[in-house]
Amino acid sequence: MTTTWIMNNVKALLRRSSIIITCLFIVQVCHAQPTREKTNLLTDSVSEVYHVLKTNKYVRHGLYQALFQHFQPVATGMYENDKKVGVWRFYNPKGKLMQTYDYSTRLASFEAPEDTTSNMRYLLDKDLRPGDKATKPIKTGGRYFGYLNYLQLFNLPDAYKDHPEVELNEVKTTVELLISPGGRLADYKVHINNGAQDNVIKMNTNLPDEEDRVFTPATLNGEPVSCRIIIRAYITEKGHLDFY
Repeated sequence: MTTTWIMNNVKALLRRSSIIITCLFIVQVCHAQPTREKTNLLTDSVSEVYHVLKTNKYVRHGLYQALFQHFQPVATGMYENDKKVGVWRFYNPKGKLMQTYDYSTRLASFEAPEDTTSNMRYLLDKDLRPGDKATKPIKTGGRYFGYLNYLQLFNLPDAYKDHPEVELNEVKTTVELLISPGGRLADYKVHINNGAQDNVIKMNTNLPDEEDRVFTPATLNGEPVSCRIIIRAYITEKGHLDFY
């Protein structure tokens, strides 16, 4: 085996590799579609930056990010022809990873454990006995981003707007969600307590996005059960809801 023979074969291999890489590049370029960037407000504190097809402004395609205060990512992932694909990562406003979810397999590979600083409480609609094992409902998007779309539906009632002396940031506000054993949003209420009375506002559960109505249900001893999620919230200066 001569040096010349070895060099000729190496050159041939490099040429074949170059052709393969070029073909792959062409396939990727052909698969790519021209897009343009758009922005939108999810809440008073969270904006989203995403891309849509130039040929259809309603079809999301490419990188998606949701940013707290226009800086801290609370959600990152990819769209492909208006479908979420691959692994998405969801964070809280402080940058702590809350959930990793693979939309291709429909499985969560990570869910941050609950701790004493959580603004959520879970109430099973059954009494617990010693030895019972219960799990909480899980929302795709984690315990912050996953619940933001509910906030968009709320506007401060006129009764509060007519009393400017009321300090909105001192009004005790909670969001109450009822999740059925089938993992569906069954009820949505907002409680506003001004110290004198608790006003309950019943919200519409027919959210535009079907994904917002779907949960992994709570379980009790392995059996799905209904559960109420109580979330501590506050009213912004613009009369909208936001989470702590």
